[in-house]
Amino acid sequence: MSQTSDSCLDKWMGREALAEAMIPVIGRLYRENNVVTSIHGRSLINKSTMNILKAHRFARRMSNHELLLEETAPLLNALTELELGAAAIDIARLTEKYRAEGNGASLDEYLRSELAEIVGRRGADDRTSTDVVLYGFGRIGRLLARLLIEKAGGGHGLRLRAIVVRKGADNDLVKRASLLRRDSVHGSFEGTIRVDEEANTITANGVQIQVIYSDNPATVDYTAYGIKDALVVDNTGRWRDADGLSQHLQSKGVARVLLTAPGKGELKNIVHGINHRDINDDDKIVTAASCTTNAITPVLKAINDKFGIIHGHVETVHSFTNDQNLIDNFHKGDRRGRSAALNMVITETGAAKAVAKALPELQGKLTGNAIRVPTPDVSMAILNLNLENGTTREEVNDYLREMSLHSDLRKQIDYIDSPDVVSTDFVGSRRAGIVDGLATISNDKNLVLYVWYDNEFGYSCQVVRVMEEMAGVNPPSFPAKDVIAPIAVLETADA
Repeated sequence: MSQTSDSCLDKWMGREALAEAMIPVIGRLYRENNVVTSIHGRSLINKSTMNILKAHRFARRMSNHELLLEETAPLLNALTELELGAAAIDIARLTEKYRAEGNGASLDEYLRSELAEIVGRRGADDRTSTDVVLYGFGRIGRLLARLLIEKAGGGHGLRLRAIVVRKGADNDLVKRASLLRRDSVHGSFEGTIRVDEEANTITANGVQIQVIYSDNPATVDYTAYGIKDALVVDNTGRWRDADGLSQHLQSKGVARVLLTAPGKGELKNIVHGINHRDINDDDKIVTAASCTTNAITPVLKAINDKFGIIHGHVETVHSFTNDQNLIDNFHKGDRRGRSAALNMVITETGAAKAVAKALPELQGKLTGNAIRVPTPDVSMAILNLNLENGTTREEVNDYLREMSLHSDLRKQIDYIDSPDVVSTDFVGSRRAGIVDGLATISNDKNLVLYVWYDNEFGYSCQVVRVMEEMAGVNPPSFPAKDVIAPIAVLETADA
């Protein structure tokens, strides 16, 4: 029997009340215990009641079961009683695991066993903090700043200490703060921002950021600002090789350098989830590859591991970038001088070749090209692959969906099968790439995949993951292992 409108509203208001009650619990766990809670990788820190409800609704796509607030709310409350140490806890996956493996144990008994490593360590954090300097403060630099401020927590892990820019005007500091506060694509900054022109600092949600003016990476004395052994993240793209980037290491207070672009020569191009374990203490300069390389490499690895790739072509439909001209004007690159706002522009991409730096087994197997289009953010990669082993559309979609849920690549690969999604729906995605299952084409050994990616924010999330790896500041993650559920039959409509 269908529900009456009154009963539907009553049920909704009950769920709303549960979600509202979760907010202070999530906040206390974060502030007092350094515990970051999430639902299938989507952080709950500083989220609204509606965001929490949407995250629970989203979880239906992740398993056979609806994620009920009647289950997660008691779990969160139980976590507060355990005096936990620092950790990242996925309450959706933990709930599923308890449901499958609880074997009659009380919730408290189960959590004490599953989280034994951190129980009773109230707020203890074995991580050492690492000072971070953003060299350059453009599109990626400002998004990295937002992410680092969001993750500031109790001051452990990555600590954003300074940005380095060339002074553009007398009111440069105010303008930099304004660009951090407001973004035409990614919306307003979540929090408060103060500017101290005398001290030349920007303070965002309690994180004090020193603004340093310099146009020479080798001459900044970071120790004068109390910064030491810093990880410098070069967002300028001005230097791409070891010689150029090593200039940063000549500055006092710098220990390591990360480039947010593909590197040249023998520099390690790191795609987190693929080859991040290749980073060692001797690597003073590392690169985070490109947004497209980060988007496609995890999907290509997943496909190659199961079906084998003989050859493939990658066509990227990429939002225009600041490198292009708004109106027709001279540009040293072919076609990029034509108006980015009015044209689709065929250009080159090194992403296909760069994949092999992170995934050597695909060396020489991929070609690539790019089309720049008049959208400000979110791009798409079309992977046209010849496989060693044939497959069907249903098999490959089920496999990639499972990879997005329960594999080591779940932070990189997302999956969606909605009939109405378009590019703007993926603004703010924290995954490197999102497979569009309804667009998949499979003809035995020929496979075509469509992969969306937020070439700004999704890429920035990957950069932060590499930074955490370089600094060794990842907290323990729970549950350590998943329960592998059967593939669910899901609605195709969005939440």
